[in-house]
Amino acid sequence: MRTRGRGMAVTDEAIEKIKGMIVSGALRPGDRLPKESELAAGLGLSRNSLREAVRALSLIRILDVRQGDGTYVTSLDPQLLLEALSFVVDFHRDDTVLEFLAVRRILEPAATAMAAARISRAELDELSAQLDALGPQPSVEELVVADLEFHRRIVQASGNSVLCSLLDGLSGPTTRARVWRGLTQEDAVSRTLHEHRAILAALRDRDGEAARSWATVHVASVEHWLRSALRGAGPEPVAGL
Repeated sequence: MRTRGRGMAVTDEAIEKIKGMIVSGALRPGDRLPKESELAAGLGLSRNSLREAVRALSLIRILDVRQGDGTYVTSLDPQLLLEALSFVVDFHRDDTVLEFLAVRRILEPAATAMAAARISRAELDELSAQLDALGPQPSVEELVVADLEFHRRIVQASGNSVLCSLLDGLSGPTTRARVWRGLTQEDAVSRTLHEHRAILAALRDRDGEAARSWATVHVASVEHWLRSALRGAGPEPVAGL
């Protein structure tokens, strides 16, 4: 155990040193790292600890290892770096779904309000056409797919790529919650369509506060339903999320 702990500490040190090179600007997005032997010597690291650090940083999309070519710093684009979030989110426990929904309730209305000033008429027309194409009684599965796309496009219109990536990463457990809600709550489909129309109308009016309010209502309705389900139902419905 002692040896393993020491090995992890050495790897952590290697990660910090490579991170320091990137943060300081010594390595920039797209740059190729020096040869392994040169980099290890320059950083005062063993080649084994350097390899472990490179492997760890490639898993979280900081580095890109290209066989036969070398190791490069990625673009460090927020969407790329936050891909790891969706992977981590998938390991949530059922009783933490509410916490993810609470974060979404904070972030998504803010993004929707920001979009009110930026979204184009063409984008609004496309969103309206998508709602029309669903019809008044789509299946739960169709509605969830449309719901994800509806909110993703609005958040993208906010112009904040970090916010968009964060909300994309949170969609896993909240999607399962929306599916279960649609299967068990009779008016879930009609309510969702009504709330989408209200959000769209606020965006057309360039009314950021109304858009924020309707987005809050929309997320909170799922959160409220799920809170009640977790409080009143046994473990079986929760496992179905």
